[in-house]
Amino acid sequence: MDDIAIDVSVLSGLGGIAAEDWDACADPEAGPGRPRDPFTTHRFLAALERSGSVGDGTGWQPRHLVARAGGELIAAMPLYVKSHSQGEYIFDHAWADAYERAGGRYYPKLQSAVPFTPATGRRFLTKPGWEVAGRAALTQALVQIASDHGLSSAHITFCTEEEAETGAAMGLLHRITQQFHWENRGYGNFDGFLADLASRKRKAIRKERAGAAGFGGTIRHLTGDAIRPEHWDAFWDFYQDTGSRKWGRPYLTRAFFDEVQATMRDDVLLILAERGGRPVAGALNFIGRDTLYGRYWGAVEDHPFLHFECCYYQAIDYAIAMGLARVEAGAQGDHKLARGYLPVQTHSLHWIADPSFRSAVARYLDAEARAVDEEIEVLTDFGPFRKSPGH
Repeated sequence: MDDIAIDVSVLSGLGGIAAEDWDACADPEAGPGRPRDPFTTHRFLAALERSGSVGDGTGWQPRHLVARAGGELIAAMPLYVKSHSQGEYIFDHAWADAYERAGGRYYPKLQSAVPFTPATGRRFLTKPGWEVAGRAALTQALVQIASDHGLSSAHITFCTEEEAETGAAMGLLHRITQQFHWENRGYGNFDGFLADLASRKRKAIRKERAGAAGFGGTIRHLTGDAIRPEHWDAFWDFYQDTGSRKWGRPYLTRAFFDEVQATMRDDVLLILAERGGRPVAGALNFIGRDTLYGRYWGAVEDHPFLHFECCYYQAIDYAIAMGLARVEAGAQGDHKLARGYLPVQTHSLHWIADPSFRSAVARYLDAEARAVDEEIEVLTDFGPFRKSPGH
């Protein structure tokens, strides 16, 4: 394979490649089963494009990379030209500010990511056997494109740890951050999970769940054809309320949810809290092969603990019932610790054009990584789980 020439080209959208060709790189082991990572599938990324959630006027301009050897597609990378740093969740606003105060132009930049989705997954999408050559070709193309167009930087966010280590070996800067994930330790039910917790934390969670149940309605799990247009209408209201408060305006369009229903409804878990026959709160999750990904939450009524119930405890219930290995509940949130979600490392890679600025960022990342490791150690020690004897 090392002797075969690899050509890398740029796509201005997923419409330029067949779904089966892209997915052969994005999730080659999927077959007829559920994808390991629903977010890098052709149908998810294309839904963002077709719905206008990315593209003209959004600051996310698709420029996906595809690599071919002997005419065969062997690797791909979701890639965007960014004119801002919103919707990424690996924050570089301070870098942009420092760069521009020094007289540089930070934007536009290149961003390999799944827009608005802080979930770890492969960013170097390669067919089996092409991992080494494919990653090298994509990295070289990424840097070459950024350099040829005079861009300040290129970023690969929420990549896997293996990809981060490989990228660092190729000269990219490796950044370590953290999230909170729930791990399934073979629990048979929610009580089995609670039995692993310290008594005080166990009682606190039971109290929260009892408090949430007092909202006066029922909570439903919907997936596939059970999700109806009226459910999406209700969730759109929830999403708009949360989005306007968090980001100023929602990132996703209403049409995105229709696209998801058309092409991904079996990969979706919609948790709805209904009172008097009317949805009042909900959480949207995507289902991977071994992971439940919590993405969005919203409500039109305020009820104590209902957020924790819909986003965290109901997700754990579902993961246990379906035998999933973990729940990823999105970015940030120290409050997740008390609810059984422990800190884990997340990874990203960065290329900075200016040598002096690259050196400064590298020093910052070294210090940040040490701080993150220390914080993970402290938070894990103060987590809700019972301590083993002698700890």
